[in-house]
Parts: sequence; structure tokens; C-alpha cells
Amino acid sequence: MNGKIKSLLLQAFAFVFCFIVLAGQASAAEPYGVWMRPSTGTQVHFYDCGGKLCGKIVAVKDQKRKSEIGTVIMKGAAKTGTDKWEGDLLDVDSGKIYSGVVRLEGPSALNLKGCFLVICKGETWRKVK
Repeated sequence: MNGKIKSLLLQAFAFVFCFIVLAGQASAAEPYGVWMRPSTGTQVHFYDCGGKLCGKIVAVKDQKRKSEIGTVIMKGAAKTGTDKWEGDLLDVDSGKIYSGVVRLEGPSALNLKGCFLVICKGETWRKVK
């Protein structure tokens, strides 16, 4: 094999290797950022709080709910699996706290579910930013 071909093969290998490494890092999505609840248009910012997952309301579609902005709906959810966090979840409509499960379904889809005993209710939220 001549030097030119060998050099091109090494460059191609390096390119493919870098692409695979970067693609693997990009797929490791995190739940952090602003997500919108489709049923209400409420936007919640999920953020790291001491190694746990927290979330607070940052925007509302219905101006009658404007007083909810700043309300923390999730405090200190612990990571319990790949793309899964569990912790207390506040239902702002009732004021009750439920066992919450956040599951990242992809870079732009997050499923948030609240459970009481064996009854669970949830929906998939979309990433805003």
C-alpha cells in the first residue's frame, strides 16, 4: 500500500471514529431545559439542583394561571435508571403532591407521570429550549 492511500485511510478512520464518539455524546440527552405541557401550554424549566432534578413553572398560556409562574412542581427527583427520575410532584390544580416519574423519551420528548397508590396519569411534554 503506498503512502498516499495509507494516509487517506487513516484520515477516513479518524473521521469515522470522531463521528461515532460525537454521535454517542449527542444521544446522551438530559431532561434539563424548558418543556411545554401540551394540555395547558404551561412551560416548566427542569434543572439540576444538587445532583437531583427540579422543575418550576416559567410561563403559562392561560393568563388566569399567571400566579403559578415561579411555582416549583418538582423538588429533588433522584435518577433511578437510564433516562428516568423519581420524586414528589406538585399538582398545581389541586395543591396535592404525588409520586412523580420523569422519563426522557428522546431529546425533544419527556413523559411526566404522577401516581397516587396504583393510579397514574401522565402525558408527554415537548422541549421548548
